[in-house]
Amino acid sequence: MSRFKGSRSTAKLHWNEMDRTERKDAAQLVAGQEGLHIVSVGSPVPRRKQERARAKCLRALILELHAFGVTRLCLEAREKELNARDIHTVATVRQTALPKGTQIRADHTPGATEPLLWISDIVAGAVRAQRQGDSTYTDLLDRTLMDFDVVTDC
Repeated sequence: MSRFKGSRSTAKLHWNEMDRTERKDAAQLVAGQEGLHIVSVGSPVPRRKQERARAKCLRALILELHAFGVTRLCLEAREKELNARDIHTVATVRQTALPKGTQIRADHTPGATEPLLWISDIVAGAVRAQRQGDSTYTDLLDRTLMDFDVVTDC
């Protein structure tokens, strides 16, 4: 993943800073990896209710991940307070929406220290491009991608 960052002065890779060729190459690299990339897409997401929408998307994502037997979720670290909100969301879903005794935990890791987190940025960028009419990248991801809509009621 580090080769896609190249000589950029940023701490991590950003889809929005890639040109069309780099995005295509990155999507092809991600498509070649084992696994399934699951994306929850929330709408609407008003500027003032982004955290509420994020929590709803995270809840839906956890339910999907549980169905695939996932027990650990690695989230990109944000501010301390926002990380705590994510952990609260995970705990609430585990207690209220999953079978009793379900083991699923979430940890936060700084994006700059874990290039594998950049895959999420690539996949999210590809899904966003597709939602805006350009399926070039999601076509490359093909069967490694599963995305679904989340109504946020925001």
